[in-house]
Amino acid sequence: MPSLDEIMKMAEAAQAQLAQAQENLDKVEVEGVSGGGLVKIKATAKGRILGVAIDDSLLVPAEKSMLEDLIAAAINDARGKADAAAGEQMQSMTAGLSLPPGFKLPF
Repeated sequence: MPSLDEIMKMAEAAQAQLAQAQENLDKVEVEGVSGGGLVKIKATAKGRILGVAIDDSLLVPAEKSMLEDLIAAAINDARGKADAAAGEQMQSMTAGLSLPPGFKLPF
C-alpha cells in the first residue's frame, strides 16, 4: 500500500494534470447544428460559445419562433458535443495515472 507521502504526490500530479486538461478543453472546438445545417453554433469543449451562424433563409419575421427553437437546439447539440469532447479529454488524462483503488478525481 502506498504511503501517505506517495498518495499526496500522486494527488498533486493528478491535480496538475487536471488543471492542464481543463486549460486544453478551451482549445477543443465543436459545432452544434440544427435544421439540417441552417443554424450552427461553434463552441469550445468547456462550453464557451464562439460563434453563431444562421442561414439567410431563416431571417423572416414570420419564422421567428422556429428560428429561436433552432438556435436552442443547435446550442444543446454543441453542449452535448462539448461534454463528450471533455469526457474524452479527461479519460485520456487519467489513463496514465496510477491512483490507489477507490481514489476518484472530481469529474
